[in-house]
Amino acid sequence: MNGSLLGIAVVSVLILGPLLLRLAGVIAGRHAAPPAVPDPATDWNWKLTVNSALLYALAFNLTFFIQELFLVLPKALTPGLRPTLFHNNHSWEGDSPLASLFQGTGALAILITGLVCAVLLRRGLDRSPAVRLFLIWMTYNGFLQSLPQVIIGAVNPRNDVGMAMDYFRLGAPLKTLMALAALVAIPPLALWLRRPLLSLAENPTLIADGRGRTRFAFRVATLPALMGTLLIIPFRVPRDWIEVVMLPLVVTVIGVAWLQAGAWNVSGVRVVGGPGVRSVMYPLGALVILFLVFHFVLRPGVRFY
Repeated sequence: MNGSLLGIAVVSVLILGPLLLRLAGVIAGRHAAPPAVPDPATDWNWKLTVNSALLYALAFNLTFFIQELFLVLPKALTPGLRPTLFHNNHSWEGDSPLASLFQGTGALAILITGLVCAVLLRRGLDRSPAVRLFLIWMTYNGFLQSLPQVIIGAVNPRNDVGMAMDYFRLGAPLKTLMALAALVAIPPLALWLRRPLLSLAENPTLIADGRGRTRFAFRVATLPALMGTLLIIPFRVPRDWIEVVMLPLVVTVIGVAWLQAGAWNVSGVRVVGGPGVRSVMYPLGALVILFLVFHFVLRPGVRFY
């Protein structure tokens, strides 16, 4: 019964919700006055799109690394456990009753990371566009990589968070309640990012109406996130295809769907001026360095004992 209720809630929140919100935007657009300024092809800033894709891939992989690191560190400090950190996973030898508890510390760490980046983003809208984009995607991944684990953990005891739940001997009703709370939190958190994202527009006319805001969100968030997802795959191989492809894809879709669907319904966005994104070399260089660290340092395994 709890599993069926949770399944219906997941479909309603993650699929039907964005579709209905986007439908409302389409209906509102038909009744809106035509835009005063046309949308020329030159309004598409491809440098911003590519930067966003690179920063999305960078933020995803950094967030995943933080999760695995904080899965390992508590175990490394626990007598009887000998953990090893990899580029796409971790493992440990030995036994301790605390091992199951520490399977939840990774999700907690990236949730806190998302909260910290959200605070920095809220307090620093005058930062460079690249820094704002990085904070947007770090906030996004902190929340969207942690909250779904609560949902999965409620029905799968072998999931990291599910093991932590079992350590506390949580019953099925409480697990379901926690999963529903995590599920309900996803839409407002994703929609909260609309305003800082739209503030990246170099020209206020680009986001002057619902159509413009929808187009801008697609160019700077939706398309880059999908492009970034393709860039993430080489960081995660070799591993089972579900972990390599499906995990990044799910993280991307469940949040970006809400962000894109609700982009039209934002008003009073303060466009932050500035020189705009100058180069793709900095995020590209950072991504290449991280890739080398993942595959030449972490892939063989780093032992914490």
